[in-house]
Amino acid sequence: MIQELKLPELGEKIESAVVGSILVSPGDSIAKDQPVIEVETDKATAEVPSPFAGVVKEIRVEKGKEIRVGQVILLVEETGVEARAGGAVTQLPAAPAAPAARESETPAAAVPPPAAAAPAGTARERAATAKPAAPTPAAAAPAAPAGGGDSVPAAPAVRRLARELGIDIADVAGSGPGGRLAAGDVTAHARRLVDGGGPGGPAATAARPALPDFSAWGEVRRETLSTVRRRTAEHLSHAWSVVPHVTQFDQADITEVEALRRRFSPKAEAVGGKLTITAILLRVAASALKIFPRFNASLDMGAGEIVYKSYIHLGVAVDAGYGLLVPVIRDVDRKNILRIAVELTDLSRRARDKKLSVDELRGASFTVSNLGGLGTTWFTPIVNWPEVAILGLGRATEQAVLRDGVFVPRLILPLSVSYDHRVIDGADAARFLRWVAEALEQPLKLALEG
Repeated sequence: MIQELKLPELGEKIESAVVGSILVSPGDSIAKDQPVIEVETDKATAEVPSPFAGVVKEIRVEKGKEIRVGQVILLVEETGVEARAGGAVTQLPAAPAAPAARESETPAAAVPPPAAAAPAGTARERAATAKPAAPTPAAAAPAAPAGGGDSVPAAPAVRRLARELGIDIADVAGSGPGGRLAAGDVTAHARRLVDGGGPGGPAATAARPALPDFSAWGEVRRETLSTVRRRTAEHLSHAWSVVPHVTQFDQADITEVEALRRRFSPKAEAVGGKLTITAILLRVAASALKIFPRFNASLDMGAGEIVYKSYIHLGVAVDAGYGLLVPVIRDVDRKNILRIAVELTDLSRRARDKKLSVDELRGASFTVSNLGGLGTTWFTPIVNWPEVAILGLGRATEQAVLRDGVFVPRLILPLSVSYDHRVIDGADAARFLRWVAEALEQPLKLALEG
């Protein structure tokens, strides 16, 4: 019998994913629980396994295309087992008729080519002014029906951003192919509303400036943005546009703590971790956040409130090789440094292997970014909205420091904290960063005050 394999639930509020790779071909025999495709969503990559064994008859998805939860991925001819129903598996006749078009499965012919992109204006304006097209065998669905923004082309992260800002995506002009919305479109629309421009004003229909023809000056090469890179770009564009950034700099003498790190590294390795300065700093940061709770908060401008968080979940920026990921270590304030080291080692490894779940990338209340391993010193990290601050570490270097009239070699670590100036004042940032530096310079401070 023929079975349908559908995209299962991937996580809370995740409505769709992008097909990263297709691991089988028509005619392949597959085993139960064998992965058939890889999907990417919200910076996470996940494999979708088959709940049954059989022969692949038809593949209904394409690499690089967005698919929705519940959409059919492929058909499998399952033999030698009893029919099953429910979940993601649906029994079909052995020789199924051509499937009816599904709302979540838009035919390829329905996607307009770039040259025939929708006219400028909001999705509702386009729907109201567009002339009815002549019927065709594969007529495209309207870009935005009168019912609202459910069919406006936009990634789940963009929809979530619009909800958080109180924006109806049907009122936003998409700058992508076929009117697809990006995070920058939503934030630009919100900014126009704040500045006094309405949805129908001239600013609302302004098109994004077109790039020049670079090939006029020489050979060029284009590369499609990966899902991770596109989501990162959307998130950082939004963070930069809504957060008034300020960066504070300081440095810490970590000569003593580095000696302790080397001394206790074998203990961390014995339990499966790696004792790095990042692991130590995570514990220091957790203590600092308890003393300076405003750094462990978020700003709700709509309600006119600061949201203070009782939990301390720290995101750690990881260079995964294919993009920037920020896995989250939870309840850092309740864990010792060895346990933090083990979890950090595990999360970093699985980030590079594309094995992180979506939930492991969510819920951070503060972020730490260490670029010291790449040899850099000072830098200004971008706040990972909706957080209000991020701590950056550079490469520690040996420097001559004057002590009691004598220059002695000391290991100096550059530190930076970027923060949302709407929530945190410069004096608060200076005190926070100085506390972190002193906790690294005097490890006993962590036991006394942390």
